[in-house]
Amino acid sequence: MKLPGQVLAYEEHHPSSMLLFYTDHFELPLPESHRFPMSKYRLLRERLAQSPWHENDVFVVPVAATDEQLLLCHSTQYLEAVKTGTLTVAEIRRIGFPWSPAMVERSRRSTGATISAGRAALADGVSVNLAGGTHHAFADAGEGYCVFNDAAVAIRSLRCEGLIRRAIVIDLDVHQGNGTASILAGDNDSFTFSMHGSKNFPLRKTASDLDVPLADGTGDEEYLEKLRDGLAIVQEQPRFDLAIYLAGADPFSGDRLGRMNLSKAGLAQRDATVLDWCEKLQIPVAIAMSGGYATNINDIVDIHAETIRLASERQRNRQ
Repeated sequence: MKLPGQVLAYEEHHPSSMLLFYTDHFELPLPESHRFPMSKYRLLRERLAQSPWHENDVFVVPVAATDEQLLLCHSTQYLEAVKTGTLTVAEIRRIGFPWSPAMVERSRRSTGATISAGRAALADGVSVNLAGGTHHAFADAGEGYCVFNDAAVAIRSLRCEGLIRRAIVIDLDVHQGNGTASILAGDNDSFTFSMHGSKNFPLRKTASDLDVPLADGTGDEEYLEKLRDGLAIVQEQPRFDLAIYLAGADPFSGDRLGRMNLSKAGLAQRDATVLDWCEKLQIPVAIAMSGGYATNINDIVDIHAETIRLASERQRNRQ
């Protein structure tokens, strides 16, 4: 296994290995009482690094998203306020994290990780950002622990590089992807698909291209049926050059904020359904972790680790 942090050119890794982009060492300082489980990212990377499933996969520190990339989706005023720490008290409260230079750097790196994962997926078929999925960030505001919208920035950045034209965001975080829907609204070469709790945060939803609202307590069978139905609708669209999959752990029955009733086995089947759909249609997929707030942090790590194991398994079989 390549050592975590060892950056390779994409052509230097074996085609059956998968690139895993991580940013957990760019720490976001939070008070001890803060409800966001920041340590889940470090624990996930450590779990993967110790797993024989990933002995041939490569851990990579991504470059930070540049101002030019962020401005493809975010306003100049908002970006400057984030960079200089001049967000208002209300704006900071809406984000949910205290401002610090470290918060800015981590947010840039996490967004850069999804850009890099997208680029790697185009080369290899699948790649993973071990964080990301910050789908509540709007063009001019952060929200719900999201500062920059990594999926939207990645799509626009890769399009500017001439690597893609059409892209889809498959958002299976339990909370609706309101920021992504807002930023990509009217973008005919992007498609936003969100499955989420109908009564959960955010209170006011922003219409995606396809929204599948779910009742509190939805379990495995109903969830998977509606996912298959949603993907069948999406399949009627012209072919996509890239999928960005937000594989939230928060539909889990033990999640503090999810209000769903999916088992770990059900979530694994969800992931397999999405990955198999992408593979069948030959759509490269970049995966981001998105939300997860289980009382036992090891449950979050279990769910994310299985998502990545399934992706790595498919990457091996692809060769």
